[in-house]
Amino acid sequence: MKIRTYVFHASLAALLLLTAGCANKEAVQAAKPIAAAPVRIATVASRTMPVELQAIGNVEAISTVSIKAQISGQLMRVHFKEGDFVKKGQLLFTIDRAPFEAALRQAEGTLAKDEAQSLNSKLDAERYQGLGKQGVVSRQQVDAAGAAANAMAATVAADKAAVETAKINLEYTSIYSPINGRTGSVGVKEGNLVKANDVPILVTINQIEPIYVSFSIPEQQLAELKQYSNAKSLKVDAAPQGSTQHFQGKLTFIDNSVDLTTGTIKLKATFDNAAHALWPGQFADVTLMLKSQPNAIVVPTAALQTSQNGTFVYVINQDLTAQPQPVKVGWNVGEETVIASGLQPGQRVVTDGQLRLTPGAKVEIKSGS
Repeated sequence: MKIRTYVFHASLAALLLLTAGCANKEAVQAAKPIAAAPVRIATVASRTMPVELQAIGNVEAISTVSIKAQISGQLMRVHFKEGDFVKKGQLLFTIDRAPFEAALRQAEGTLAKDEAQSLNSKLDAERYQGLGKQGVVSRQQVDAAGAAANAMAATVAADKAAVETAKINLEYTSIYSPINGRTGSVGVKEGNLVKANDVPILVTINQIEPIYVSFSIPEQQLAELKQYSNAKSLKVDAAPQGSTQHFQGKLTFIDNSVDLTTGTIKLKATFDNAAHALWPGQFADVTLMLKSQPNAIVVPTAALQTSQNGTFVYVINQDLTAQPQPVKVGWNVGEETVIASGLQPGQRVVTDGQLRLTPGAKVEIKSGS
């Protein structure tokens, strides 16, 4: 019995020691300070910012010409390569001239013959006129001779028109570029027959210098656009999607009606495009600059957070604690956002590490903030 009593007492002592050790560990952990959350910060700034409208645009050739044959014949030669840049007046295609040269000579021969007959008819009419005055011939014969002369004169006029038509058709055997631009694929190869105004077209030329970027804005922004466009020429920035390049142009077209289907109005901006960087059919991110707003409150867009109550930022106090601050957002400019209300210049806001923060949490500012 004494041995069992000692064992019981020893077990009880061990249990008491274990319980005391756990209590001490919890006390130590409770007394240990909570680590500060590492964050990056930015200082709220005040500076002049542009007021902009942003949209997705589409690059369009300023002029597109579909080249077709105006006469029928055999295509003898193509004077350019597909995809070449061509100048206005440059020879593009040659159609067989022989049939049209023969037609011109035939028309000129008919004209010469009818001119001789017209001259003879005119002389006959003059003779009959004199004989009629003398009473040698009847009035009917005089009138008939005059009518014959007039008919031959009309025939000569028709022959001259036929000669002009033959000359025009002969000129149509050489097809020239009507604009400066880039050619597409050739629809008809050398040796094939072409027909007047037939399909397929011979080639399509796009004028890409200068070039359009078309885009649309909601009709609610039309009044603001008209307000600023009446006073000055508005600048437009375009960045082709997938590219880091930005190009500057000017707003040159506002459509005369709002699209009833989409509730938007179409705009066009013109770009010099001397380097041919903008290409018809490309999509581009478009920014239309309306005006400059002085003394705008600006923060990095990364500082903005969204909750059920709206947009807020974490502001860093002097004691390095973070507090949420509700704000009203104005507009975005690149990676920055203009704040309409809720912040003052000089305040510090968290731009990275917000997920670790709670109201009043201690923060540790990372280097490079």
